[in-house]
Amino acid sequence: MAKTNKTWILKKRPVGDVSEGDLELVETPVRELKDGEVCIRTLYLSLDPTNRIWMSDREQYMPPVQIGDPMRGGGISVVEESRFDGLEPGDIVNTGLGQWSLYQVKPGAEVNKLPELPGVPLTAFMGPLGMTGMTAYFGLMDIGKPKAGETVVVSAAAGAVGSMVGQIAKIQGCRAVGIAGSDEKCKWLTEVAGFDAAINYKKEDVGEALDRHCPDGIDINFENVGGEIMDTILMRLNDFARMPLCGLISSYNATEPVPGPYNFSMLLMRHVTLKGYIVTDYIERFAEGMQAMAGWLMEGKIKFETDVVEGLEKAPGSLERLFSGKNLGKLVVEVSTPEG
Repeated sequence: MAKTNKTWILKKRPVGDVSEGDLELVETPVRELKDGEVCIRTLYLSLDPTNRIWMSDREQYMPPVQIGDPMRGGGISVVEESRFDGLEPGDIVNTGLGQWSLYQVKPGAEVNKLPELPGVPLTAFMGPLGMTGMTAYFGLMDIGKPKAGETVVVSAAAGAVGSMVGQIAKIQGCRAVGIAGSDEKCKWLTEVAGFDAAINYKKEDVGEALDRHCPDGIDINFENVGGEIMDTILMRLNDFARMPLCGLISSYNATEPVPGPYNFSMLLMRHVTLKGYIVTDYIERFAEGMQAMAGWLMEGKIKFETDVVEGLEKAPGSLERLFSGKNLGKLVVEVSTPEG
């Protein structure tokens, strides 16, 4: 009997937060495989701020998801059936750029078998060994170019990318200061992830806290948020600071134009290098990033958290956790288990 698939389809473009009715969960039969194809079953589905961008009809780094099409997303899957040499049922694979669905039929060449690392859970391939880990590694190392003794400030520091950035900065001999939205997150950053300091932007004056924790100014601002926090950081950048622009999450659900940045002139006055990037810019160098991150992970130098939501049906409603700051670490949906 043909398998029954479940897929989230974009029904209309969200206005502000994603709401009930913006997406619809539909059931369809899974078609038979052609030569060179595999049928994979989703184990973990990645939830990321970029999912919200893809739902919008706005200028972006790749075409938006069209109305009536499956919602786009990445994840980890298990091979159910294979007509592709090199992949067998039971193999665990990186889904690549896939869909919010239970099953997918894809060319076998588009998925990659994951290595088995003793003592490393599968969820690591969603975090430090996944796209978020590569985003952190290349953004900091290639654009930030950290030097021992420098001060690195990370916004959204308890998120999937930010939490990796601060730890890589520490490995490079830098001072790492994180900005997050709760005392719990700040405690995790300093006591588990090894940040030198953490600022709760919901309770503290961020400018005063930065002056206290960054007495010698800021050499690298790893920007994930934008808005008022970015403006506050811009006023404290050192000469020849670097600014990897990874995200602007404060504006993704905005229904009105977001004002600012008001202190943009500081990029000129401080000779700052700012570069926006998408992780796929570095896809040809992923092996380099994976090798470095895997080594640090195996050595115990990288700590990570995975925020797991169970059930494909909860995917749309769980996106809100990213924008309200409810997640700690990498947010994923557990769709199924390797055993089925």
